[in-house]
Amino acid sequence: MRTRITNIAFLTGIEPGSTLRNRVAGKDMQALLSMEQAWLLMEDERIHSFGRMQDLVEPAADFVIDAQGGIVLPAWCDSHTHIVFAAPRDQEFVDRIQGLSYAEIASRGGGILNSARKLNEMDEQEIYDQALIRIQEVMATGTGALEIKSGYGLNTKAELKMLRVIRRLKESLPIPIKASFLAAHAFPPEYREDHEGYIRLIIDEMLPQVAAEGLADYMDAFCEQGFFTTEETDRLLTAAARYGLKPKIHANQLHNSGGVQTGIRHHAISVDHLECIGNAEIEALKPSDTIPTLLPGAAFFLGMHYQPARMMLDAGLPVCLASDYNPGSCPSGNIPLLMTIACTQMKMLPEEAINAVTMNGAAAMELDQQLGSIAPGKIANLILTKPIPSVAYIPYDYGNNPVRKLMLGGKLV
Repeated sequence: MRTRITNIAFLTGIEPGSTLRNRVAGKDMQALLSMEQAWLLMEDERIHSFGRMQDLVEPAADFVIDAQGGIVLPAWCDSHTHIVFAAPRDQEFVDRIQGLSYAEIASRGGGILNSARKLNEMDEQEIYDQALIRIQEVMATGTGALEIKSGYGLNTKAELKMLRVIRRLKESLPIPIKASFLAAHAFPPEYREDHEGYIRLIIDEMLPQVAAEGLADYMDAFCEQGFFTTEETDRLLTAAARYGLKPKIHANQLHNSGGVQTGIRHHAISVDHLECIGNAEIEALKPSDTIPTLLPGAAFFLGMHYQPARMMLDAGLPVCLASDYNPGSCPSGNIPLLMTIACTQMKMLPEEAINAVTMNGAAAMELDQQLGSIAPGKIANLILTKPIPSVAYIPYDYGNNPVRKLMLGGKLV
């Protein structure tokens, strides 16, 4: 079936050549190729062709969608979320207002351990039902691809429960979903003084079962002071590689922990957070294929300093942005709001922010040959905005939803 979108004010995020890029970096992130007064034709789930309205000579489509003078651009690709969880942590929000730090809350049994307790108590169907609602909410603001992590189980039964929920979501929703196994998110209370015991549990019991059921694409670890050391992360990622799980890392959120270099050594797809990095980490990232993924929504919500995005962009890195949607440190998957934070607090240009959540977001999930830009042959996961004057208006109009329609696989949802 052929579907055409007409009356597009700006068709934005077009691939500049016939060869599909796998990411965009440095100064190139300031370029966002657009076509004014455009149409776009889809054949089944994929983009077929596009051009200017004045030059429209394509044969009739089976179905025509009027963009009504809005912008059409690639759907957001959110490469770091914890959107599957049991309950919010609003009391911790109040605790932080009253002066407790993230680390102090965690030391008192809050944070990740709080979420783990609640998830262990909840049955799989309820977890699924709640996550389904959240994903539908982020789709309404333009998200067209997601990575979802486990990590709120912290024991074999509950981690597998989380990953099975993620698989059910993947099977029941039209949105592409990647799964990350994150049992190395925190040490559960019973292993607080026995880190080796928990490492062995992950390697000897959890990983074989995760792999046997094909439940995860990636292995993640929270490589941070007070959580998992670089040596422990090394062991975990080495073990995961034997089962074909590619590495991702939570790195350098609270301290300069060595997580970036650990990720690079393991050829990690991405290293995520990066509030605490300097010249050494930036220089290490330059020759690597590892994508630096910034999560400024968490820095905003926790009242922390932001990642040095301008320094990284000026160094030529392929910066990615992702939401970090989770119940404790960033209870939002709203990508337009995330872009506002990136522009106002980290001085990213709107074009840079859009490239970071489309092309580079897709690359951080290894979906760049299918999603993240406008090109013939790519899957038609697209945003149709309300009539707005420019792409800069998306982060400018903060707190409001620019999306009129989301299209996934060439179909309106």
